[in-house]
This record gives sequence, C-alpha cells and structure tokens, in this order.
Amino acid sequence: MKLSQFDYNLPPELIAQTPIEPRHASRLMVVNRQTGEIEHKQFADLLDYFNPGDIVVVNDTRVLPARLYGQKSTGGKMEVLLLKQLSPREWEVLVGGKNLHVGSTFSINGTDISAEITDEMDGARRVVEFSAPVDEVLYEVGDTPLPPYIHQTLDDPERYQTIYSRYEGSADAPTAGLHFSPDVLIDMRGRGVQLEYVTLHVGLDTFKPVDVENIEDHTIHSEWATISGDAARRINDAKLAGGRIIAVGTTTVRTLETGALRSAGITGSLRDASRLEAGICPWKPVQAFTEETDLYIYPGFHFRAVDVMLTNFHLPKSTLLMMVSAFAGEDLIRRAYAEAIAENYRFYSFGDAMLIL
Repeated sequence: MKLSQFDYNLPPELIAQTPIEPRHASRLMVVNRQTGEIEHKQFADLLDYFNPGDIVVVNDTRVLPARLYGQKSTGGKMEVLLLKQLSPREWEVLVGGKNLHVGSTFSINGTDISAEITDEMDGARRVVEFSAPVDEVLYEVGDTPLPPYIHQTLDDPERYQTIYSRYEGSADAPTAGLHFSPDVLIDMRGRGVQLEYVTLHVGLDTFKPVDVENIEDHTIHSEWATISGDAARRINDAKLAGGRIIAVGTTTVRTLETGALRSAGITGSLRDASRLEAGICPWKPVQAFTEETDLYIYPGFHFRAVDVMLTNFHLPKSTLLMMVSAFAGEDLIRRAYAEAIAENYRFYSFGDAMLIL
C-alpha cells in the first residue's frame, strides 16, 4: 500500500491556529460508513447520534510542559522535547540544535540542571541523563509543546488539555477530546450515555512523519497505555448490554484495539496486526493491560472493539489518516476530506471534528 494514497492538498488558511470558544462550538462532520452519507453539524449536535447505553471512552492523559530550552557547553542554543521517562534522571527526548551527539553536554535554562547525551537513536531521538530529576522543574521552565504547524502562542496552556485529563505523561494532546465541555459531558450523562477512561501517553509518532513509500515498512514507535480491570469490565458490560463503544480519538482507538487483540490471544508485538486474519468473531471483549503498545493500524486492519470513532481532521500522509481510512474506507474518507476542504472546515489539532458512525 502506497503512502501517496493518503496524500491531499490543504489550503494553509484551513489549519486552525487557535482553539475555538467555547470548546463545543466547533463544527462536526458526521460520516456514515453504511450509507456513505455525509452531514454537516455542530459539535453540540453530537449527542443526537448517541443512544442510552452507549459508552464513550476517552483518553485521560495530560500533556507535560515538556519542551525545555538550554545551552550547549559550546555556547550554542538548543532545546529538548521530553518523550519518555526511562529512570528518575534519564529520558528519551527529541533534540533541536546542531551537533548533538553521544557525549554532548548542555544545561537547562532557568535551572542548575545539566545533562549529557548517552545514546543516539534514529533521527533526532536521543537518550539524555540529567544531573537531577527534571520533572520537578517542568512547570517552572517548561513549555507546552504545540505542533509545528501552530504558529500562534497559546495564552492558556489548559486549552491544550482535555477537561478530563488526569495522568501526566504525553508529549501531545489527544486532540479529539478538546471539543468536550462540561455542558456536553453533563448532557451526555443525562441521556444515559456512559463515560469511561483509558490512558495512552502520546509519544514520538505524533512528531515523526511517514517517510517510506510502502506504508507497511514504516517504523512505528511504542506508546505506554493502560486499561484498568474495572474500566475493561464496564466497557465490556456496556457492549454486551447492546451499547456501542464510542472511541474519542485515535489514541483511544489504539488503546481499545490493543486490549481486544490481547483478549483475542494475540501475544507479543502488535506491529503487524493489520495483516492478521479477522477470525470468526467480529467483536472481542477488551482485556485489561498495562504495556507499551506498538499497534499500527492501516487499511486492512480488522477492528474488534470500536463501533464509532470521534476524531479530528489529520495531516496528509500520517498514520492517523491511515487509521481513519482503515475504519471508514479510503474512498469515503477521501470524499469526506474533499468536502471538508470545500466547506472550509478547520483542520488539525485546534480544528473541527468528524464523527464516523
């Protein structure tokens, strides 16, 4: 399968630079997989498509203020983006700056913390050992990492957090959840729709483009995720009672489908799960787990858990666009994106939403 199949041209003015207020004031495109129908709504209309007994599953991760600025021992400026904590003083990071290799040292601006690069990975990924635990100073000197296509400063960092975020660890926000306001969640509960939480800490692949023409050859990195035993039970009970599992965002999809694959008896790496046979049962219960998941979802993947997906509009040639194409079909997503551009939808992290039924 070719990377060019997931490309499209987006006018730059459609890339949302600021969040809309209130959160639920964004637009909503509703895409029906069965009929191919596309509707144009407001996000506040979302609950018209939910039924009592459905369960909405969200990712409750919080974005760390993980972008740190520093100075190399040679005097040059540099920066690091914390991706994954490996030990109290050791992190996997992305580095920005020249000549940052194993043995390079630098200091973190605004602190007395120094650091040394101890391992060099692919691209700009490095392993860095700090002289003291750096997570203790993040809220004093760190910035919330915004995607590179957002050029305006965010006045309120909480606008890049979901209102239900709880557990710190992400390098980026699960942006489909940014549309939810307290009003929407209260209304949802009043309509008999359940809310459940899973956690996936968004990592490197948010920032790593796909650079191979055959998408099967793309190296996807793992992200830490968990579904508790209680959450798995409530999700499965809702499904068995006739409700639908509605996943908010691609990170939630990745987490739920990891749990379903483990329930189906798939062990080890999930990297090539898109090539697995569907099997006899179209649905598998979600299994509780805590692990690094390397699940890579592209067309051909058999969804075992998720019935409905709420997502944003994603970058061309991205693994996220591949995932929604796997869920709704390439032709339908291609048509939906063309219509979104024609209708001047806002794209990417601060953009509008798509509900795929």
